[in-house]
Amino acid sequence: MARASRQQTEWVDGFLFVGNHLALDFLNTKPILEGEPREFLEDAAALERWLIASGLVRSRKEKALAQGWRKSRQAEALVRKLIAFRERLRAAVLLLEDDSVPEEAFLAEISLLLEKHPQRIYVSKRNSKVVLGVVEPRRPEDVWAPIATATAQLLSEVDPSRIRKCESEACVVHFYDTSKKGSRRWCSMNLCGNRLKVAAYQRRLRLA
Repeated sequence: MARASRQQTEWVDGFLFVGNHLALDFLNTKPILEGEPREFLEDAAALERWLIASGLVRSRKEKALAQGWRKSRQAEALVRKLIAFRERLRAAVLLLEDDSVPEEAFLAEISLLLEKHPQRIYVSKRNSKVVLGVVEPRRPEDVWAPIATATAQLLSEVDPSRIRKCESEACVVHFYDTSKKGSRRWCSMNLCGNRLKVAAYQRRLRLA
């Protein structure tokens, strides 16, 4: 039962969530499936679904607003910009994984995004406690706030040695290893781990 539950949480509405960090889950919106690159953020409707699946849009009101982006030119333009940014993020993550520092130009781009689209927060009362909340995106350009904030946090707060690409050569998924021993090797046991273990076992049999 635990294995089935884990498999279900890896996929939400057709999107993969194995990165353990919002910025990496965003990066993983173009995985390789069945040997072919698969673009998950193909249009504004897909972006709306990813925002809900990721938890960035939760309230009924904001969900309705996001659904209104489906035929919006502004949202479609944003999708193209997000995809381009995602690939620059990929280059930065690869540098981190190689014990290097991301390019200054990319860091300057993030700083500009943070300045133009700061993450807005608020406090409210819930069950006799004061809680901190994050303002959800209401317009397409508001999506930059959580994406830029998560990217900045990934690059500045996460131990680079814990940011890794799946060991499968056919996989391009990256993850933040939060395991106690720091020994995670695959994006997912269901996606790559079992397949690689079977392949290794078959190689040992052939050698024997």
